Amino acid sequence: MDLDDCHNYDDFRRLAKKKLPSPIFHYIDGGSDDEVTLRRNSNSFNSCDLIPNVLNGVENPDLSTIVLGRKINIPLFLSPTAMQRLYHPDGDKASARAAEKFGTFYSMSTMANTSIEEISNISSGPKLFQLYVHKDKSITDDLLDRCKMANFDGLCLTVDTIVAGNRERDHRTGFTTPPKFTFKSFVDFALRPGWLFNYFTNKKFELSNVKNKTDKGTNITKSVIEYINEQYDPAMNWKDAEYIVKKWNGPFALKGIMSLEDVEHAIDIGCTAVIISNHGGRQLDGSLSPFDQIKEISDKFGNKVEIILDGGIRRGTHVIKAIAAGAKACSFGKGYLFSLSAGGQKGIEKMLQNLHKEIERNMKLMGCKNLKELNSSKLVYR
Repeated sequence: MDLDDCHNYDDFRRLAKKKLPSPIFHYIDGGSDDEVTLRRNSNSFNSCDLIPNVLNGVENPDLSTIVLGRKINIPLFLSPTAMQRLYHPDGDKASARAAEKFGTFYSMSTMANTSIEEISNISSGPKLFQLYVHKDKSITDDLLDRCKMANFDGLCLTVDTIVAGNRERDHRTGFTTPPKFTFKSFVDFALRPGWLFNYFTNKKFELSNVKNKTDKGTNITKSVIEYINEQYDPAMNWKDAEYIVKKWNGPFALKGIMSLEDVEHAIDIGCTAVIISNHGGRQLDGSLSPFDQIKEISDKFGNKVEIILDGGIRRGTHVIKAIAAGAKACSFGKGYLFSLSAGGQKGIEKMLQNLHKEIERNMKLMGCKNLKELNSSKLVYR
């Protein structure tokens, strides 16, 4: 099996599973607790059906939209995800280049293995930086200043990770960054010689954007969960968020919002966008899916703030349903991490090409010439 055989999300997932050591594959694939919300994120799109219109003469539908001040060519972009060099040695560089090629946002995590400046130098495409608030507040100010200097287009603050979710798969596999080689885990890693070769022949793992502010950035000897619980500020509140919004003074989103009340707060402190997300089902298990909330949030706040759906995207029809329900665009993480693992930049490009074709084809089948024609009249809920 190779990239030519990857026609959908499941194909990329299977190829990634062949290439990645088990602990790393399951770090992408898993969720928290019983993984109820992880499964719900995608299954929720089956709660409604599309209603097409025919004979509308749709030859070349316009898939573009404006998000966070930038026009993007497809209403789908790459979510911020940490430590991408775990999956492929090119990591964030591959993601940024692939996103630029398709005219959409690449999003960088605070916990990236590549620096803000490196990405700025290799990509002129739309770029979003994602903040986590550390206990050391000077880290936040440093990241904001560097993003301004590097001409990032927007900022988002992830607000649903003040403590790590209970990701039991990681406990079972012993996942750490960088990997710790026990007798049990080394056997599994040894069965993936390609991954091991890349690991030992490339530079050591680091959190490139915080390494000069905390020794935890270069000495990553604990699990991700331990890092989050030690370094992130559990006392983060709306005043902290407002400070960051005002200091950035540009396109800004809160990521991890699920309630109407929190969307209203976000608008009040000056956010231009909200990313409706439950962290890919990796935090609070038993919560609603983002798609469950999009219509209600859009009905109340759609004319006041950009609404982005993050989570559960597997198909072009999922994007179409989200737009029809009121989202301005969608973002996804697991899908492009599997495609990165499967084939680096070419893998992500193949995934984006597949989804672009699906969205375009289904826009034609819906009889919609542009995204504005996707509205609530195109959906019927069961």
